Amino acid sequence: MDKETSRRKSVGRREFTEDELKELRIAFDLLDRNRDGRVTPSELQFMLGKLGIPLKDEMVLRLLRSASPSGNELLNESEFVTWVKKIQSLLPEEVEDDTSKDLIAAFRVFDVERRGYVTKNELRAAMEMIGEPVTETQLNDFIRSATTDKDGRVNYEEFARQFT
Repeated sequence: MDKETSRRKSVGRREFTEDELKELRIAFDLLDRNRDGRVTPSELQFMLGKLGIPLKDEMVLRLLRSASPSGNELLNESEFVTWVKKIQSLLPEEVEDDTSKDLIAAFRVFDVERRGYVTKNELRAAMEMIGEPVTETQLNDFIRSATTDKDGRVNYEEFARQFT
């Protein structure tokens, strides 16, 4: 088993199929607009903007730093595949419909640290980043209504229940 395969196994719950790897390579090539073998912050920001996900510069930098093993702001294809694998490992076992996929994407915007939950401060920061500032009362009401275990954090299941 090569080093890359071993590293991927440790990151997620299953291996990518050859077709999935091919699609990921295509996605990487689309992101890598100047074809230098690395995705830069501006390339990622451009693509996210085209997908209707406008993010501020600092958020894009944080995403890339968290994805890069060296903590820099560039991703090569191997790091991109590993990053996608890590994100995939955070998903519920079965994502069946577009609504679930949209909810997961929305949750990821808030769960920047990829811990599987979001705090009130993360909700506030994410809402401000997308141009939707919220009041302290609105945040408290959302947290109170969303958390079933009353721990002050909203996990994916609690988040999804608020919108289904």
